Amino acid sequence: MSDKPKASALAPVAAWWRALAEKERRLIVLAGVVLAVGAVWMWAVQPALRTLARAPAQLDALELQFQTMQGLAAEAQQLRAMPPVAPDQAAAALKAATERLGDRGKLQLQGERAVLTLKGVGTAALRDWLVEARAGARARPVEATLTRVDQGYSGTLVVAFGGAP
Repeated sequence: MSDKPKASALAPVAAWWRALAEKERRLIVLAGVVLAVGAVWMWAVQPALRTLARAPAQLDALELQFQTMQGLAAEAQQLRAMPPVAPDQAAAALKAATERLGDRGKLQLQGERAVLTLKGVGTAALRDWLVEARAGARARPVEATLTRVDQGYSGTLVVAFGGAP
């Protein structure tokens, strides 16, 4: 019973198909094959080829990130393994690092914490200060309130040294 409605709905199409010349039928089949191949290309093959083309660059970028993270992890392990610095030595190291900033940096010591006030310090100078504070005083940043200005960074940076958390 279900074949009858289906057959009757397709009857006009079948009649039209039979009325076409053999050459026209072949052209319509060829056009359908071309459309099917184009659709498969657009939705399956081309995206896969694009992914394959981008994969080496993405893998290289991920490998570089991984190597950078491994280097940072190794550096963190080395810093953890280093013996702590006496508070007076840490304070001297922080003062020496701050002197390199000139009048753009002011250091206030508060127990085993230090507050560095910055006025227009460049990115490289701030990075160098942090590296020196970490290596020389075993200081680690615990709070930063920095804003980017035309000359660099302004604000405060609080570091802990010695046994302070």
